[in-house]
Amino acid sequence: MPLEQTEETQTRTIEGYAAVFDEEAIMYVSDYTGYTYKEVISRGAFDNTDFTHCVLNYNHGGMMMARTQSGTLRLTTDSRGLKVEADMANTSNGNDVYELIKRGDLSKMSFAFTVAKESETIDRENKTYTRYIEQVDSVYDVSIVDNPAYDGTMVASRNQQSNDWAHETEQRKRLLLKLRTM
Repeated sequence: MPLEQTEETQTRTIEGYAAVFDEEAIMYVSDYTGYTYKEVISRGAFDNTDFTHCVLNYNHGGMMMARTQSGTLRLTTDSRGLKVEADMANTSNGNDVYELIKRGDLSKMSFAFTVAKESETIDRENKTYTRYIEQVDSVYDVSIVDNPAYDGTMVASRNQQSNDWAHETEQRKRLLLKLRTM
């Protein structure tokens, strides 16, 4: 006989990307120098990264909802970036954040890290400074955030994400059919 799903046995899993590769993020524009400061996470930057003591927070604010040490937070990398999968804590904070993700009010992520290797380029003509993160030493926080540095990040509940992917796949199929009939 299958185990009946109760509120206590249901997992509320979220998935997303806390960092994305090869996307320029504007960190700030200096009023003093007039320069735009950008950052880019290079492919392979997480290849030797320590995720041992990483926690999932809201807005980097110490509102912990999952942790790698307990197995409730899982971090991997793929061709897009740093992928996050977490079972949200059944706490008032965890429940509130989960509900805001399901509603679509929260849909972006960020991460806090230390750098092992980086490089930079300076374009004096266009007044831009770009920092390339080539190797991340340690990630100690992935966060669901109101305003991300990297627009390509995302977070969704697992069911919501599956529905979004199914909808996107269906849209692609329709577009291909339309193109074939033209």
